[in-house]
Amino acid sequence: MVSVFIPPAWRDLTGDVVEVNVAAGTVRQLVNALEERFPGLRERAVMDDALRPGLAVAINGTVSRLGLRQPVPAGAEVHFLPAIGGG
Repeated sequence: MVSVFIPPAWRDLTGDVVEVNVAAGTVRQLVNALEERFPGLRERAVMDDALRPGLAVAINGTVSRLGLRQPVPAGAEVHFLPAIGGG
């Protein structure tokens, strides 16, 4: 199982759930598992079969470079990191 922390902007889809555990071996599988549980979440995370522009995934504190193909080890903590605007 993998612990996934849901960004505040997505919590309207999760009923304000902050953290969920899912079975997944890659970020793609993780997003698909989240979509099954919380319909609409995939649309917020994925565009054209890739992570949306401005969205990063951190696995155990390291930002992924492989996007949806990034392996996710069992027991990992995963955070979706939306871009922060400002100037």
